Amino acid sequence: MSGKNRRDKTVLFRVSPEEYDLMQQKAELSGIVSLSAYIRKMAIDGYVIKLELPELREMISLLRRSSNNLNQVARRVNSTSRIYAEDMEDMLRQQQELWQCANAILQKLAAIA
Repeated sequence: MSGKNRRDKTVLFRVSPEEYDLMQQKAELSGIVSLSAYIRKMAIDGYVIKLELPELREMISLLRRSSNNLNQVARRVNSTSRIYAEDMEDMLRQQQELWQCANAILQKLAAIA
């Protein structure tokens, strides 16, 4: 930083050892290495959110597979004018899996708030 943007102001406040340890832990969990950077981020933005949702990756994978299967069924229906019960069952099963993933993600996000 240079000129007017230089950090030349100091903010001092006291904390207990327990509070200090808790701030250290939260900074580490957020992925911010510097405690002062973490405190500055919290003071300016009010929150730090680090989302790790493996369910989201799983949902994206399910969406890709579902989309591919739907395209295959659509091609088959266009060429044969028929749809098979197995195709419908497979698509319904995939939709149920997608809803389960979506619900798991929503539950995790609700726990953050």
